Amino acid sequence: MNKLKIYCTSVIHRKILDKLPEYLIPLGVGKGKFPKHWLNEQSGDNIVHLNKFYGEHTGIYWVWKNKIKELDKNDWVGFCHYRKFWLNEQFIKKQKFSFNNLYANLLRHDNNIFFNNDVLLVQPIVYSNKNLFQDFKDTHKSDVLEKSLSFLEENKKKSFEAHLNANTLYGLNMFVTKVKHFENYCENVFPWLEKCYNYCEENDLLKNYNIRLPSFLSERFVSSWFSQFDKKKTLSYVRLGNFFLSDKINSIINPLKLPFSMHMYPTLHRY
Repeated sequence: MNKLKIYCTSVIHRKILDKLPEYLIPLGVGKGKFPKHWLNEQSGDNIVHLNKFYGEHTGIYWVWKNKIKELDKNDWVGFCHYRKFWLNEQFIKKQKFSFNNLYANLLRHDNNIFFNNDVLLVQPIVYSNKNLFQDFKDTHKSDVLEKSLSFLEENKKKSFEAHLNANTLYGLNMFVTKVKHFENYCENVFPWLEKCYNYCEENDLLKNYNIRLPSFLSERFVSSWFSQFDKKKTLSYVRLGNFFLSDKINSIINPLKLPFSMHMYPTLHRY
């Protein structure tokens, strides 16, 4: 298959990210200090000053502006986080009796899912009693999501609004897609996100938990944008706890390779 590059964003150095397969690439985001062997969004064309508002999307911007030219249009590019990794298949229940380790169950470049699809998304959250508009308002106590629709062209506004009136969220700002689709996504999301940020700043919305409102808005945009692809599949993911993330433990062993470490995963949601 074509190349696969998945960038794993982190605001601090985590030793576990040095122990991942080579196509899972650590990317330092924000203004922290990172080792020289990591990619670092403080270099090149960047919007690092917006990281506390944009979250993962400053890293996505950095890859778009600085690394995507190294790939062909049909190569694959994707994103995950320092504690959230893609798994190699979709599960419907926790693997409580699995003897396997997590490392062997991470997404692999030889997965057949890449041959017949254009985008991979995380296994969705499906709300039983509310749509995405209502969930956002319940969580953030703001109508900024409704306002964000006005920052889009009419055709994109209609598709985004339809998605938000439904109840399925492909969350976490995680996706894997072909380079040509990634570039098109970036060309659309960042002008819109800038308008969302300016609106939030002008209306004094960027404070406390909502300081990352642009990132929460972009999560809904990712879900809408990529869910419209006909050739898409979903995969499960793992959300790691402190044991796996501990630098002390990772200085001795790779906890992802321990037997039975798959037994509590994948991460599943019930709403």
